Amino acid sequence: MAQDYIVKDIALAGYGRKELDIAETEMPGLMALRADYGEDKPLKGARIAGSLHMTIQTAVLIETLVELGASVRWASCNIFSTQDHAA
Repeated sequence: MAQDYIVKDIALAGYGRKELDIAETEMPGLMALRADYGEDKPLKGARIAGSLHMTIQTAVLIETLVELGASVRWASCNIFSTQDHAA
């Protein structure tokens, strides 16, 4: 399968996952949405594209959208604010 994404350093993924796990504890609203609606997949069939600062918090939002059933494509809007480990 062809790679359809560009990540500067995929070796940062492990560190990024740890940061995501921490951020999830600090974002109870999104975690409540996952718990309440994750099984129902209310966004199934939705195609969401976004361009926003690629931070750990943005990654939690993206993962929440996916867990709710959406197909998501994302682009960072600013190379200077991107947290590479979040990508």
